[in-house]
Amino acid sequence: MTRANAEGRVPFGAFLGSDARGVAKYPGFIEWLGPNAVAPTVGHTYLPGNGWRDIEVPDPYVGPWANWVAEVPGRILVVNIPMLVPNEPPLPDDSVRGLLEQGAAGRFDSHFQLLAQRLVALGAERAILIPGWEMNGLSYTHRCEPDPEAWKEYFRRIVGVMRSVPGQQFQFNFNSTRGTDAIPWTECYPGDDVVDMLGMDTYDQPPGQTFEDYVRQPYGLGAQVEFAQQHGKPVSFPEWGLLRYGDRPEYVREMLAWMESQDAVFHTITDYCPSGVYECQLNPASAQEFRSHYAPS
Repeated sequence: MTRANAEGRVPFGAFLGSDARGVAKYPGFIEWLGPNAVAPTVGHTYLPGNGWRDIEVPDPYVGPWANWVAEVPGRILVVNIPMLVPNEPPLPDDSVRGLLEQGAAGRFDSHFQLLAQRLVALGAERAILIPGWEMNGLSYTHRCEPDPEAWKEYFRRIVGVMRSVPGQQFQFNFNSTRGTDAIPWTECYPGDDVVDMLGMDTYDQPPGQTFEDYVRQPYGLGAQVEFAQQHGKPVSFPEWGLLRYGDRPEYVREMLAWMESQDAVFHTITDYCPSGVYECQLNPASAQEFRSHYAPS
């Protein structure tokens, strides 16, 4: 089963930048795909997590993309939201544990209420929101491992607060990295009532080397799909791309086929080098594979 669009493809996009500069690059990406190619319909942005003002005032990162989405019916906006600040570089475990406990107790509710109100005002009331992405890893302060119970309760509070704002029609994406990482992502799952879809960020890198490895490994792509089916949820792939193994068109081909064979809401390829296929010039064979996939048959 797949949630394909009219062209028979899962809605897709490329991450080219969070603010207006990313929006400005999209016409070039569409032209690069080729005449009459399937058009990208997903705009993806990330809020910075330097301080709470970044959460309360998302305008520079959401406004340009909300306008882009409004231009064409059927476009989708995806917004990654830090749950804690400062989010990068990550704070030590003791600090994270204390912040998660404060969040679970409602200490930060007002920041997310203001965020939701601003998203609605900007025309992003239908956005797919990703609070605390890659929570099972170690890259961000908003990680789960120091206190999974507090993390889950905090995620639930964020969703509850944001859903209480008039006019919102948000969808919430629980978004892990592929594999076990620092903690199995299943230990961080906050509940079916606050999750609309299960996302997984997956790059061509260890653990594993073949695409079959990525599917079959513990807490890998296969586990994501199985867990989602058990909980009655679709899946998504908010970040994916090449990385450790160079220009591998077979990975791009297998990844695209995998995503389009699932009940997937959207996917976004990360175009930073060495992961990308459009602006990144390191992967010409993979770029051709990507373009061919979306070329008219």
